[in-house]
Amino acid sequence: MLILAGLGNPGARYAGNRHNIGFMAVDEIARRWNFGPERSRFQALTREGAIETPDGPVKALILKPQTYYNDSGNAVGAALKFFKLKPSDLVVFYDEIDLAPGRFRMKTGGGAAGNNGVRSITGQIGPDFRRARLGTGHPGHKDLVQGHVLSDFHKVEQGWVSDLLRACADAAPLLAAGEDEKYQAEVMRLAPADKADTRQARQGRATP
Repeated sequence: MLILAGLGNPGARYAGNRHNIGFMAVDEIARRWNFGPERSRFQALTREGAIETPDGPVKALILKPQTYYNDSGNAVGAALKFFKLKPSDLVVFYDEIDLAPGRFRMKTGGGAAGNNGVRSITGQIGPDFRRARLGTGHPGHKDLVQGHVLSDFHKVEQGWVSDLLRACADAAPLLAAGEDEKYQAEVMRLAPADKADTRQARQGRATP
């Protein structure tokens, strides 16, 4: 079994924030693969389903912590403990300000790089979980970061955001099969980041 956790903040006021692209990604995976209805468990909203791979279906749980971004580890830790899973059975989708808008990178383990949601999860289960990092860009100065991540994507960004989320869902069989490098490559093939750069340059690069 696989747990696909998205990071974000609960409630309508945060729904369109850059900080919530992790929620958006797992919601799109659940939609693409016809997961079951949402229910409250583990201080989170969850959906159960399966992702089809060449070797058969892989059961998966979508998890959206409702404890706010900085305390995401409480829900993730509770779910892993309940299902008796290892950190390697967890993929966390979250916004990465140190990646340009539209870029996507997978990695396993490492530090939190200032991300308090990742830090919270590490505090509960250790660092050796899989990370799906969705680039949202850096505002240019550390004092602007909080306002940047807690602001909505601009209208000119909606194209690349939709493309990236759709790619994460369509390529999910590779993720479910444990082929993280191939998953990264397929996501970027389906939603090349240079299209995001070109679109923003043409329409006026969004600023926070």
